[in-house]
Formats: sequence, structure tokens, C-alpha cells
Amino acid sequence: MVAARAGARGLDEGDLQAIRESLAAKRRPKVQFTESAGQISGQVGQVVALLDPAESDEWVVVRFGRDELPFSPGDVRIAPKGAAARKPAAAEPAAAPEAAPPPPEPEFVIDKPAPVREEPAAPAGSSPTGSGAAPPPAPRKPARAAGKPAAKPKSPALTVTLAYTEGEWTVAAAQGSKALAKPYVIKPAEALRMVALVDVPGVQEAVDQIMAAERSQAEQEADRLRAQLAEVEARLAELTEPA
Repeated sequence: MVAARAGARGLDEGDLQAIRESLAAKRRPKVQFTESAGQISGQVGQVVALLDPAESDEWVVVRFGRDELPFSPGDVRIAPKGAAARKPAAAEPAAAPEAAPPPPEPEFVIDKPAPVREEPAAPAGSSPTGSGAAPPPAPRKPARAAGKPAAKPKSPALTVTLAYTEGEWTVAAAQGSKALAKPYVIKPAEALRMVALVDVPGVQEAVDQIMAAERSQAEQEADRLRAQLAEVEARLAELTEPA
């Protein structure tokens, strides 16, 4: 069976290949959440997309209710045929012993009916109201079982990227697979303040090398412009001398 093959370890390469083929055929295969998914374990959703595994550990996008959220392959498995959202089994009534110990705490809280107090039988032909025997009080109906709180879906990871490319510093932000801010250019001073917050020696070394290379290039450009300016000034002086 498919469920036995997937087991608790989630999706394997064969399952992922089958999901890719279903998505290519415009189908949304059903998956069941494993124990690693937390409170929604046993619930069923539909795979709507497979993202790039290199970008995040959570790249299997599953529609669950009205939400479409990314999960790792270990959080879901192929749903068995006819699988639906898991429901708690109702507790079977136990036979009451002579001295019954207090029952274990149930998964759901259920109001028990109040005990009916037995009244002494009234003499025949008489009643408190004079119109026949009064009917016994009706017992209270048990209240409906309180449902479990709705499972809280996982929030997609927020990623902020500081990058240096071709002499420019850029910042970008994304939440899961959704881009919140496309890469935009920032000043080197702002980039250095951000890098200072990351107390990692390797990162600081790389930034120091980049800034040293930029300073050297800027000094060379300044020397070239000074030499060019000196040539222009000398040429101007020659043109302004009296004949």
C-alpha cells in the first residue's frame, strides 16, 4: 500500500517524482501530514507546487484549508486512498464496577447529565397540584463536545539578503517563496553597518577585502584624474600666455 511505503519518514524520491508528474498533468495529489508536522498530523492537504530545494528546506507547497504553505518532504506523505482529516475516536462506555475509580481525563470535555433525585411515591389519587401525579424532572442533555483548537499553520521563513555584486551593495527580502522586496542598491556605509551586526569573523574578513579593493581602485582613479587635470591646466596656461 502507498501509505505503508511512505510511512512516517515522509516523501521519498519515488513519491516526489509521482507528484511532479501529477502536477505536470494539472492534478493536485493528496498528501497526509506526518507526526513531524505537529498538531495537524493526520490531516490531508493537496500539493500545489514544488519549489527549489536549494533555496529552503520547506519546498513542498501544500494547500490546507484556505492556506498554501511550504513544508519539508518529511512533514508529509502520500495520502492513502479515501484518506480524510483524522478525527478522534469516541470513547466507549465502560461497565460501572461496584466501586468505580474516577475515569481518566477524556480528550474532549463533555458535560455529564445531572443525577436525578428520586422523590418518594405520592399516594394514589393525590398530587401536589391536585391534578394527578407530577411528571419526573427531565434529565439534562449532555453538552456538545468542545472541539480541538484549530491547528496553527507554520509561518513561512523570512529571509533578508545583503549582497555585493559588480561594485554595488544590494538588499532583498522574501517570505517563503514570495518576494517582499526586490534587490535595491544601498550605500556602502549602510552595508557596513549591517555587516557589523553579524559577528562572524569570516564575513568581516570578506567585507574588509572588498572595501580594500574598492579603496585601491578609487585611489587609482583619483591619481588618473589628477594627472589629466594637470595636463589640462598646463595646456590652458600655454593658451593664456601673451604672444
